[in-house]
Amino acid sequence: MTDQPASLSFFARFWLAWLCFWRCLLSREFAQAVLPASKAYDAGQLAQLPSGGPAPTPSPQPEEVRPAPRPVAPPAALPPEREHASALSLLGMLQREGRFVDFLQENVSAFSDAEVGAAARIVHEGCRKVAQTYLTLERVLPQNEGDAVPVPAGFDAQRIRLTGNVAGQPPFNGVLRHHGWMTTAVKLPTVSPAIDPRVLAPAEVELS
Repeated sequence: MTDQPASLSFFARFWLAWLCFWRCLLSREFAQAVLPASKAYDAGQLAQLPSGGPAPTPSPQPEEVRPAPRPVAPPAALPPEREHASALSLLGMLQREGRFVDFLQENVSAFSDAEVGAAARIVHEGCRKVAQTYLTLERVLPQNEGDAVPVPAGFDAQRIRLTGNVAGQPPFNGVLRHHGWMTTAVKLPTVSPAIDPRVLAPAEVELS
């Protein structure tokens, strides 16, 4: 058998009536929910309605479906000549000041040692000027070539390259064969987007 709800006192019924009055007045949904009970009471069929009990658990509302964020397209990759424009610009300056590309592209085996030496002097002078203007160069190790140097444990393999009989673990002791070079400052000019960095040296046409 279904348990009958406990009888409400007068004050409890008065309070419930007060609440129902304002809720029916202010909430259309509450008024529509109470209406079937009111009609059943008028028809004498109130006992056929389900007895009071805990309020039904409201059905969960579906979560708002939000559109997935549009993927951000990665920036377009620069063409190689733009990505390495500074390096190409430096190569162009070496060509302009020291005829560096001309020297590399020339088959020097067809020339005498004296001719190669004379050309190398011109190339050296111009390339040295470019390096001193746009780069600050320092030795990796301060010792002179031929000096004994220690190689400590945990040495930087990018700064020191071991040659000869390499065995075991550092520290080592060896002889400096080349002190190495490193750049401590770079002052290359910015390459304008209007300039084609692939052109290392323009063709020269003399007009008569």
